[in-house]
Amino acid sequence: MANRKVLEEMLRSEKIDGKEFKKLCFQGIPDGCGLRSTCWKILLNYIPYSTKEWDTILTKQRAVYSQFIKTMIINPNEVNSGSSDIDHPLSSGPDSSWSEYFKENEVLSQIDKDVRRLCPDLSFFQQPTNYPASFCSQNLRTRVEQANLQAMQVTKSKSGGSLLASTRKRHVSDDGYYKILPEGEEAHWEVCERILFIFALLNPGIAYVQGMNEVLGPIYYTFVTDSKDSEVNAEADAFFCFTGIMSEIKDNFIKILDFSQCGISHNMNKLMELLQLCDPQLHACLTERNIKPQFFSFRWITLLLSQDFLYPEIQRLWDSLFSDEHRFKFLLYFCCAMMVAQRTRLILGDFIDNMKVLQKYPIETDIYQLLQLACQIRDDKLILQPVNTNPENDYKPSNQPNVSKLFGGFLSKVKNR
Repeated sequence: MANRKVLEEMLRSEKIDGKEFKKLCFQGIPDGCGLRSTCWKILLNYIPYSTKEWDTILTKQRAVYSQFIKTMIINPNEVNSGSSDIDHPLSSGPDSSWSEYFKENEVLSQIDKDVRRLCPDLSFFQQPTNYPASFCSQNLRTRVEQANLQAMQVTKSKSGGSLLASTRKRHVSDDGYYKILPEGEEAHWEVCERILFIFALLNPGIAYVQGMNEVLGPIYYTFVTDSKDSEVNAEADAFFCFTGIMSEIKDNFIKILDFSQCGISHNMNKLMELLQLCDPQLHACLTERNIKPQFFSFRWITLLLSQDFLYPEIQRLWDSLFSDEHRFKFLLYFCCAMMVAQRTRLILGDFIDNMKVLQKYPIETDIYQLLQLACQIRDDKLILQPVNTNPENDYKPSNQPNVSKLFGGFLSKVKNR
């Protein structure tokens, strides 16, 4: 973990040494006091290394985001209220604001479905925010209801009558877990919905793709919970930091780029090439069992492992991920470390057991050990002993070996970095 005092002094200086700052953050940013939220803003290029410019930039960017809300999350009726031209909701003309409005509703409906189930194990996203944008929240709620009505289709009953049937599943659980809060209040998932919707409107080329909500979640959560000061402007700051991340990983979400040099398939293949270099025995076993990287690493790489660890561990991982000079190349080293850390179970297990491990990674695995292992792989310093595959080996999947024992204790000092 980085030295809190050294990091605080660095953030108080007029000009931050970028190289030393990244080196310090890579070791892990201390929790609380707004340190992580401030450091992430720097690492994601939201604010510069020149601290005297922060207030001006943040004030300007937050005002820009506020304007986005006021101009984008509106009803076409409000746009046309002062115009003599009539734009009817049933108009299919290319210049009709209503036509565009209904297309946007389709995107909003997908976002709404995803954010309602954002990190269900954490009650945070269902709790009310202390800083609701009440002047526009009702607009989005109304639009979601309209989008759901659009999804209704007419079917014929057995008696020949017409019935309205919804093509969408209800997002509200029976116990009211996802119920919308009273007017004037907003849940945190609704704030995330607004961020993603504005992002989609500003980036029509990619718009919204399922999974982007999982990338936004840890950023917004960090800015809200890090300190009272960071909570006030968490929505605007999370939007710009999320936009910064997406500018670097958006190719993973674009289907037509899947098999290009910058697409997700290329990155998955690079991961397996990396595994072959550092652990030929494990790579051979997975290849022989026809365990393809898209079975498990598609989610790992695309969502930056946000679904595979608890949020505190994700925060620690992203400290290093955002700080590394090669940033998302380090993600591949970490994914490789995840497989190597489970090498005995994977090599001695079968196809089904392998898939259980890779698709639902063991939650008890120490994130600090994985980070150190990833560094060993990156620096080409990993030495592995062959796993005994003798049929008489009494290994059972439930008897998962300790990672520290597997690698001879070179991980023992990681928590003291």
